[in-house]
Amino acid sequence: MMITTTMANALDFTFDSIDGGTLSLKDFKGSPILVVNTASRCGFTSQLRGMQKLHETYQDQGLVVLAVPSNDFNQELSSELEVKEFCDLNYSTTMPMTSITRIKGAQAHPFFKWAREKTGYVPRWNFNKILINGNGDIVASFGSSARPSGRKITSAIEALLNEKL
Repeated sequence: MMITTTMANALDFTFDSIDGGTLSLKDFKGSPILVVNTASRCGFTSQLRGMQKLHETYQDQGLVVLAVPSNDFNQELSSELEVKEFCDLNYSTTMPMTSITRIKGAQAHPFFKWAREKTGYVPRWNFNKILINGNGDIVASFGSSARPSGRKITSAIEALLNEKL
């Protein structure tokens, strides 16, 4: 598969933050990053609770859980303010979160285009997960049914955190 993007790894990307400003993945260099495309009106939305738990459990060891709200499957609220309020009120989220972002198709955010070109990964539904190592390489991806605090994901995260020691 030919790589058409000039981005070498995930750390080369930035996202608009739901809080304003930008989130640069370069700021997380050396830390594992779990990127999750989310939606507020999905059957998997309760996974935000598990994502927040991951964030709280592993953030001091370096893990970054990045929520990427998307309406690509027509299940997201209509504004960043609504998304932020929904997540805060229902899940007490403190993890970083992007603005509502396209994740598939021609208008997909460059990060998701890069992931597709690098590994063939395309989110097939809400709450798909991409695990990035501290060097910005994709090391695993997980589907919607993989629970954020499930053993499959926590084992992969712990392995990356142990590499840092």
